[in-house]
Amino acid sequence: MITIPEEIRRRLGEEKAVRRLHLEERLHRRKAFQGLGPYALERFFSVNAVIGAAVTACGLKETGLRNILDLRIEEHEVTISGLPKAFEGFRLLQLADLHCDLDDRIMDRITEAMATVPHDAVVLTGDYHTKVHRPFDRSLAAMRRLIPLLHPKRFAILGNHDFLAKVAPLEEAGLPFLLNEALPLEHHGSRLWICGIDDPHFFRTHDLARACSVVPSNEPTILLSHSPETYREAATLGYSLMLSGHTHGGQMCLPGGFPVYRNAPGCRREHLAGSWREGRMLGYTSRGSGTAGVAARFHCPPEITLHILKTPPFFPS
Repeated sequence: MITIPEEIRRRLGEEKAVRRLHLEERLHRRKAFQGLGPYALERFFSVNAVIGAAVTACGLKETGLRNILDLRIEEHEVTISGLPKAFEGFRLLQLADLHCDLDDRIMDRITEAMATVPHDAVVLTGDYHTKVHRPFDRSLAAMRRLIPLLHPKRFAILGNHDFLAKVAPLEEAGLPFLLNEALPLEHHGSRLWICGIDDPHFFRTHDLARACSVVPSNEPTILLSHSPETYREAATLGYSLMLSGHTHGGQMCLPGGFPVYRNAPGCRREHLAGSWREGRMLGYTSRGSGTAGVAARFHCPPEITLHILKTPPFFPS
């Protein structure tokens, strides 16, 4: 088992750290075709390889490649109850699902586009790596090149493709992670809170209550949750806004953006891409800035999301 710095284990919680490391080892072995039964389908073919072969056979390989570079800037205005006036018009950039070792051109396109979008802070909602059974040195190197280009006010969480061993080197490079934790985001003498949970999809080592435990009552909170699967509990706990990714919006969709495959159990279709609401909590799910599995997208362009924060309108009595 990989040795993780004691501080990181403490921040995540010892029980969750042990669970995560155990599941990381199982995931690595399964994806590397080890420890499987003799008739496991994964011994005989890769699902992504089959999809890739089908895309090529249909003559759509080049189209799919062009589509992964068709990066859109999506502006999302969101009115947050209790937001301090100092945050009116605050521009929060979201990068999701970079999978930055899949194709170098994707990261080049992301950094190029990001430089054209003025913003006041940036959040990264997980999945920096692609194939979990392969070393993450390439994705780590790509992230180290990206970090100096990010806004100094930056926050990140892990996704289901990310191993805990990446936290220390990325934090040393200047990217703070939230492991069921919260940090204040200060602006012109006021603040809101950025709360981040560990992956709720595969590792299920998230703790929504712990992530907001240090937040004073009635102060606005923005939750970073890799997958939107936590929407019910997050709304119950009173989070103001939840930002997610993971779904890629379906990545390969039918015309009109209708997803063929959903990888967020328990979520409604509305949670797979774009803005949504659960009770008093607002939410947004990014289609992803990068691409995973197969270097192709159809009817589902990648995005960088610019969340423009708004204060509620004032109605004099």
